[in-house]
Formats: sequence, structure tokens, C-alpha cells
Amino acid sequence: MLRAAQSPSPTVAPSPTATASPAPEEETIVPTFETQKLARTYILDVPAPRGLITDRNGLPLAQNKLNYSLAITFPTPLDFSDAQAIAYAREKIGRAEKLLGDPIKISDEAILRHYHNRGIMPLEIAPNIKQSEHDDLKDDLPAGMTWRASYIRTYPTGKLAGHIIGYTGRTGRNPDGVIDNHETLWPQSEGREGLEQTFNSILTGKHGEYKLTFDKDGRKTSEKLVTPPVPGNTVVTTLDLRLQELAEKALEAKAKRGAIVIIEPKSGDILAMASCPSFDPNVFVPSISAEKFKALQSDPDIPLLPRAFRSAYPPGSTFKIAVGIAALESGAVSSHDLYECVGGIEIGNITFHNWKKGDRGALNFVQALTESCDTWFYQVGIKTGAEPIIDWAFKLGFGAKCGIPLRGEVEGRVPTDDYMKATHGRKILNGDIANMSIGQGDILATPLQMAQSVGVVANGGTLYQTRLVQQVQTVENEIISAYQVRAKRTLDISPQTMDQVRTGMIDVVNGGNGTAHQASLDGVEVAGKTGTAQWGPKNKERTAAWFCGFLPADDPQYAFAAVYEGDVGSKVHGGSAAAPMVADVFKQLYKSHTQLANGNSRKRAVEPVQPTSTQEIRRAQPVEEDESD
Repeated sequence: MLRAAQSPSPTVAPSPTATASPAPEEETIVPTFETQKLARTYILDVPAPRGLITDRNGLPLAQNKLNYSLAITFPTPLDFSDAQAIAYAREKIGRAEKLLGDPIKISDEAILRHYHNRGIMPLEIAPNIKQSEHDDLKDDLPAGMTWRASYIRTYPTGKLAGHIIGYTGRTGRNPDGVIDNHETLWPQSEGREGLEQTFNSILTGKHGEYKLTFDKDGRKTSEKLVTPPVPGNTVVTTLDLRLQELAEKALEAKAKRGAIVIIEPKSGDILAMASCPSFDPNVFVPSISAEKFKALQSDPDIPLLPRAFRSAYPPGSTFKIAVGIAALESGAVSSHDLYECVGGIEIGNITFHNWKKGDRGALNFVQALTESCDTWFYQVGIKTGAEPIIDWAFKLGFGAKCGIPLRGEVEGRVPTDDYMKATHGRKILNGDIANMSIGQGDILATPLQMAQSVGVVANGGTLYQTRLVQQVQTVENEIISAYQVRAKRTLDISPQTMDQVRTGMIDVVNGGNGTAHQASLDGVEVAGKTGTAQWGPKNKERTAAWFCGFLPADDPQYAFAAVYEGDVGSKVHGGSAAAPMVADVFKQLYKSHTQLANGNSRKRAVEPVQPTSTQEIRRAQPVEEDESD
């Protein structure tokens, strides 16, 4: 390994102190400052350790560790010639190479620049010494060499929650210009992504002061820490490290790309927000090489992309929950109304197909949601109309940022008349409503938005502000600021509608005709909804497989959304790709629970469907759901 010492461009030297011209009769008197010009005092800033970032239980997600660099100290006063300074440094570098077993690369020019500008300070020749090397050598350094200790960031959980925590970068390199008072002893770190970036000023802390004093001959007379640095404040997140770990493991085991979000429906707290693939923020400490950064950026699976909140997908049949609420609450249909679940219906001059072949007969809302019948929702969506569907979509949190304190959260999209006119040059047509009714067409949602929306159903109708940070506190645990649980709005959803939606979602997982049997658990009843949708250009079209819901069904403690990104041309479905990932998470969480009976099918009588008129359409893109045992 080649060790390269850092040698930046020199800074501009400060102007000498101005003095008054002496009177004529004093011209023979030597000014005191000339004889005392080497008597100096420097006050240098000591960067504070960054504050911690923890999960809700205080487990560290970002903290600090000591970092050691090997440095040369030049004797004072600084009266070496250039040749002597280089010879002195080269002798020390040679001994350091033998101690470390690695070559050290530093130019004569860099040595002399340091000696002339800041020779009173140690010259760093080998940065980032391994802890084991430091421990072996700490008591055996030759004269003229010293250790320089500083704090650097470390992420003890590795890539766990990497997209949320983010990473830091150094604000600069070690200076080699003339020493300025209150320059920092080593470069600071600053947040470049995630919570590290959002809360950078809070995490940074307050500099300490280190005092160096030299006599008139330039000999060091004292050095001491005058004011200790004050560590940065601690950011306590809402994350549950155990759930975050389970979510990331489930994604890694079953998906190349995807996301899982788990929230607490009664508060809006984000308990887990996992994106796959992820990255280890430790690779950015203390700095990342150009080669490693390029590899991360050019990776076709985009590991730096936090898919949970910075990617939006067509929601597919998961959006039928919102459509059902709009239909029932607007009075367009009742819970008893039946519509035929046929293989396809004509809207204008185009046939809109169901994902299932054949005729399933007449279904009510609960049955249609359970079986995810597309043709039922085409008919009901058109009867309901675009305005109520759009209105309820916005009420449930679609089409707007959730407001988490992370850069780059996307809004998703709910296609309104204004959007359609701006994008397609026309208003919303019945074909657009049909597409929207099965969560396709122009509608987009993030996994975080989806978890937020089912959280509303889980808690009975309250849209909470999603919360990622609980509070900020000092190292003495004094709370500086707290982010309270806050209800953004209470949705006036009738108990009857809520019961219908919940019943349908329970049957999706546990009913005989449900599409998410692979999400059922022993010991706890899961309510959910699958979805499968295609997106992207036709020649590179991919499938997003969804599963969202909540559990336990009778007293929800968790609301969730999972999305699985399929490869180009792959056939994946919400029931077979996304539902098992969620099952993996909660099987581990509930593995000690008493086994309960599952699979109670709620069969209902089939009655004839009432006829509906055909409408003008745009296009139809039904995607098959997976009906698995």
C-alpha cells in the first residue's frame, strides 16, 4: 500500500503588523518587536466530535472513533537550511516506512513548504493508520515522530439504513500555508447526504481552542488545550434498528432492487425505510477514492438511490383501496351493489381486459378487492368519476411529499385535468379513469406514500405527519428540540366504508380467493393488497410488484408497503414477489407468538351485475396478479 501525505496549495500569508514611524530622535533605538519577533502565541481551533445519530432506542447509527496519523515534528527554533530540513524529514520517513511496512510518498517541495510556512506544526506523513498498527507502535516511535489523533465518522451498522443516515466528507485537506489563528487542527467533516446533511449544523458541535506559545528565540514554551470542544448534539430517529435490519435482509434475500417501508399507524413514525441495493457509508470515511465513487455511480442497479422515497412507481392494484373509498364515500356504489367481473369490457373502441381470464360472475366491493378484479374497478371507477377519486387520493397523501427531513423526496403524481391538459393536451377521459382505477396510466406513488396511505386505513382515518426524527438532545440527554406526533388531517370516512375496506384487505391475505396468501402468518392476522404495474419505455418496460397493508388486522401496530422492481421482460407479481418479503419481516418479529388459525374464507353470494354504458377510452394495460395458495 502506498501512503501519500496530503500537500495542498499554500494559503496567502497575512500582512505584517503595521507600526508607527519613529520620531527622528528615536531612529537609533531598536524596536522591541524586532528582537521579539519569534515570540508568538497561536490559538488553533479543535474540531468537535460530531453528534450521534441513533435509532429510537438509543442504538448508534452514526458515531465517532479516533483516527491516527503519523507525523514528523521539527525541532525548534526552525533554523535548518533547506538541505538539512529535507535530510531530517527523509530520515524520519525512512524509519516510518520500516515501521509500517509501506512506502510513503511525499515530495521535497511539500516538505520545504511545510517547514517554511508551519514548521512548528507536525508534518503528517502517513494518514489513517490502522488501529492495530497504532497499538503495536504507539510506545516505540523514534524521536522526532508523533501521533496525531483526530475524530472521524464511523457507521457501526455498516450499510444498514445507509440511505437514511447518509455520509460525511472532509471540508478540505491538511493546510500547508502560513498558520492563521483559529485555523482548525485538522479538516472538519460535513454532511453530504441523508440526515448527516440535513442536521449538519446540529451535529457539528462547537470548536475548542488549543494554545501554542513560543519564546523570542522561536522555542516552544507551552502548549495546552485552553477550551475543550463541545460535541455536537444527538439526533434520535424514529427508526427501530431491529425492524430496519429485518426489512433490509428480506430485500437482499428476495430482490435485486426494491424497497420496504414500515410505519406506526397511530403516530406516523417511520420504523423502517429500506431500499435495495444499499451502500456502506463507511466507504466515504475519511474520503472516498474516485474509482470507488465512480463504481457506485455507474452501477446499473443504482445503489446510491433511496428508492423508498426518491423513486415513484405506478401503484397498480394497491390503488384500488383509494378507488373503493372514493366510490363508497361518494355514494356512487354501495357495499351491496354487484358488478360483473368479466374478462373484458369495451370502453369507446378499445377493450379493457381483466387480469384473470374468463368470467368471475357478479361481485360486490369486498369480493372485487379480494380478487383484485380489474373489470369491476373499470366500471365502478367510471361510475364514480375522476373528481372523487382524485380528491380521495390527495386526502390519503398521494401526489404530495410526506415531508421527511431528507433531500430529494419526490411527490409522486395524481393526474388531474390540469396535468392531462399540460401533458396530453386534453382533459381526463373515461379511459384514463379506467386506467387510474387499477393504479396505472399516469399515476405514480412512492413506497413511503403507499405506507402512509394504508396507515390511514389502519388507524381509522387519520393522516399523520410522517416522522423520521423524534428529537435532538445534548450529550447530557437534555432535549434541545422535539418533533411531536402531529395529525395533518382527519378524514371523514364512514365506519361502514372503513369496515368494507378492512374486510377486503383481510380477505386478500386470508380469504380463499385472495391474491396474497404468501403473506399470511401463523399467530397474527395480516390485512393487505397486492398490486402489479408496468412502467418505463416500451423497449425497456419493467414491472413493479407491490404489497401493502397492516397488522395485526384487529389492532394495527404496523402499516407497510413493499415494492419489488422486476428486470426488463420479467414476469413478477405482487402476490408472489412483494408479499413474501413482508412475510419474512413479520415472521421473524412474531415468531414467538401463539399460532392462530388462518385462511378463513369469507364467501358471499354472487348476484347479476347491473349493466353500465360504454365510454370513450385512451388505453388499457391490465397486469396479471398472482393468485397463490
